[in-house]
Amino acid sequence: MEPTSPEPPAACRPPEASAADPAVDPTTAPGFSSGRRPSVQSAVLSRALRLGLRPIVHRLPGHPVGIRTARTAVEAASLLVGHHPGARVRGVRIPLEDADGDGRHLAGELLVPEKGQVGDAAVLYLHGGGYIICSPRSHRPITSRLAVDTQLPVFVPHYRLLPEHPFPAPLEDALAAYRWLLEEGYPASRIVIAGDSAGGHLAASLTGEICRTGLPTPAGLVLYSPWVDLTCELSLEYDAQVRDAYLSAHTVRRIGRLVMGQAELNDPRLALLECSWNGVPPVLIQVGGAEALRPEAERLAAALAEAGTDCRLQVWEGQFHVFQLLNRFLPEARAAMDETARFIRSVLTDPTASGSGAVA
Repeated sequence: MEPTSPEPPAACRPPEASAADPAVDPTTAPGFSSGRRPSVQSAVLSRALRLGLRPIVHRLPGHPVGIRTARTAVEAASLLVGHHPGARVRGVRIPLEDADGDGRHLAGELLVPEKGQVGDAAVLYLHGGGYIICSPRSHRPITSRLAVDTQLPVFVPHYRLLPEHPFPAPLEDALAAYRWLLEEGYPASRIVIAGDSAGGHLAASLTGEICRTGLPTPAGLVLYSPWVDLTCELSLEYDAQVRDAYLSAHTVRRIGRLVMGQAELNDPRLALLECSWNGVPPVLIQVGGAEALRPEAERLAAALAEAGTDCRLQVWEGQFHVFQLLNRFLPEARAAMDETARFIRSVLTDPTASGSGAVA
C-alpha cells in the first residue's frame, strides 16, 4: 500500500537553513519550507542515488559517443518506469518548415486523463536532461501524473537536443509547440507552461520569448528545480555545502559549457537572471532543499518578485534534484505534485491571474 502523502504546509515562510539545507544567499521572494524532516522513503532513496547514480552522473561524457550511450541507457530505464495508469499516451507530429524551406516534423506526446472532462485548457511540459539526454518518455512519471491530477491534456514535445542541434534549436521547437496548442484552439490564458531542470530553463526562456515577441501570454509557469544560470557560478559558490543525492554544480557547469557553445553570455534567452521579467504570469517554483541548483532557483524567485510577478517559491527540505519524478514512491513528491495541481487550477480559475499582454 502506498504511504499517505503529507498534508501541504499550513503556512508560508522563508526557507530556513538546516543540516540538510545549507544556508544560501537570502532572497525576498515569497516562499515556504516544508518544515518536515525527509521521510524514510526519501532518506533511503537519497542514499541509494548518492551511492549508485551520483558517480555515473559525475562522469557523464561530453563527447558524441558517450552522449548516445547515455541516451540509450535513459530510454531503456524509461521502459521500466511506465506512466500513471489513469492517463493515455498519444503520439503527435507537427509539420514545420525550416528557415531554408525544408519541411520537418516536431514529434511529441499528448497525455490525456482517462476519466474526467477535458476542457479548453492544457499544459505544455518541457522535459529536463541537460539539453543533451532524456525525452517525453523518460518524464512520463511527472507528465502522466500532471494529466491525472489536473484533468488536463499535457503536451510534451520531443525538442531537438544538443550537441547535434545547438541553441536556440530547443527554444524554436518549444515555440512551435506553444503555437501548435494555440492553433489547436487552446487560448493562451488557458495554457500553463511547465518544465524541470534544463526543461525549467527552457520553460522560463520560452515564457520570456513569448513576451518579447508579442505572442499571447500563458496563464502560468511551473518550474521544478530549474537550471537558471548555465555558468553555475552561484551554485558553485555553495557546492561544498550541498548534499544533493546525484547532482553537483561542477557536473552541471560542464554540461552548461556544452549547451552555451559560442552563444553570448548576455543572450536573454540563455541568461535568465539578466532578463526583464515584467508582465510574466504567475510562477510556481519547487526546489529541493538539499539540491545543487537551489541557490539559482531562489535567485530567480527573487528576480521575479522584484519585477512584480506573483512568484511562489517552495523549498522541500532534504529533497534532491527533480524529486517529483519519483512521485510513485516519495510522499514528498506526491505532495509537491498536489501543490502543482492546486497552483494550475488557481491560475486557470482566476481570469486576472495571467498577464494580459506582451512586453516589449
